[in-house]
Amino acid sequence: MRVLLVHNEYVYAGGEDVVATAECALLESYGHEVRRVIVSNRNINRLSDKLLTAWQAPYSGRSRRRMDAHIAEFNPDVVHVHNFFPILTPSIYDACADARVPVVQTLHNYRLICPQALLLRNGKPCEKCVTGSAYHAVLYGCYRGSRLVSLVPARMVSINRRRGTWRGKVTRYIALTRFAKEKFIEGGLLAHKIAVKPNFVADPVAKRETGAVRREGALFVGRLSPEKGVDTLLQAWHDLAVPLRIIGDGPLAARVERCDNQVVKGLGRKAQPEVIKEMRRAAFLIMPSVWYETFGLVIVEAFATALPIIASRLGALSELIDDGVTGLHFQPGDPADLAGKVRWAVDNPSDMRRMGENAHRIYEDRYTPESNYRQPMAIYDEAAQAAH
Repeated sequence: MRVLLVHNEYVYAGGEDVVATAECALLESYGHEVRRVIVSNRNINRLSDKLLTAWQAPYSGRSRRRMDAHIAEFNPDVVHVHNFFPILTPSIYDACADARVPVVQTLHNYRLICPQALLLRNGKPCEKCVTGSAYHAVLYGCYRGSRLVSLVPARMVSINRRRGTWRGKVTRYIALTRFAKEKFIEGGLLAHKIAVKPNFVADPVAKRETGAVRREGALFVGRLSPEKGVDTLLQAWHDLAVPLRIIGDGPLAARVERCDNQVVKGLGRKAQPEVIKEMRRAAFLIMPSVWYETFGLVIVEAFATALPIIASRLGALSELIDDGVTGLHFQPGDPADLAGKVRWAVDNPSDMRRMGENAHRIYEDRYTPESNYRQPMAIYDEAAQAAH
């Protein structure tokens, strides 16, 4: 199969970029021919570039012409879009439609139904734009804290809603969880077009490292930003004596450095091998997010290392982490409840080890490359049939 993989990279590499690269490599490993069409926000430097990108965010004729050329030259069986915002724009779908090539779009975030992409406002879930006007985002300055900047994605969402882009131009969507699928249906996407397929990671633990490892303390891995629940995490550790290691960087990094609890240690940004090493040392992972996480590769990495997770009872986290089976849930944004679950975990190490073993079995069953490969191929086949 010939797959044209399309992705708009972010300035700072994140989970979407990692997934796009991994899925491309997986397809190639099974003998499929993949061409990458990659653009990067790192190239938006001059003021003129920023203004042009903002104005063309709803539809770029230049991006459409580039997509026309790629399709004509490569003649793909399917186009798989991971991210189109802001450079590629939804105009690329028209190029696919004219060439009668099916389009599959992975829904890594909530951009199609929320201009800010996170369904989050003032530290709490917000769904005003899901069924209401996308210009609520402008009213509240949801995107990057600016009403003016929020106008860019709000126009993109609103214009393409009116054009019927989301319902008519994409052949099939991939949602990462059942929870996300339901949110997109509420936002107007057609249920029969949305398949649920999780992300995956290759087994990060080498065979020679599978021996017993002493586990202790808690671990946080992620961007140090408000939606990740960093404030909840630090407040929960105000009186805890449980060692906590924090991996990541972001706008709240200084807050982590100022934490006066000596058991809290910020490690900064780490490469994946170092992250895995820390996961194998920890007794449990903390995921205190206050937004509707769409998936989170860190979950799969934790499961692969037999690490149970203490997570917010919120959105996809409550779906992916089974309370009492692969981890524990706590009330989102409630540091006292999180602290209580941490104390319970420390007092019941055998139960936490059992949850970690359950998590590893689920990883082997659902989240390996081998188990994942069959799913996109089935979605591609279904999209091809629907397009002809």
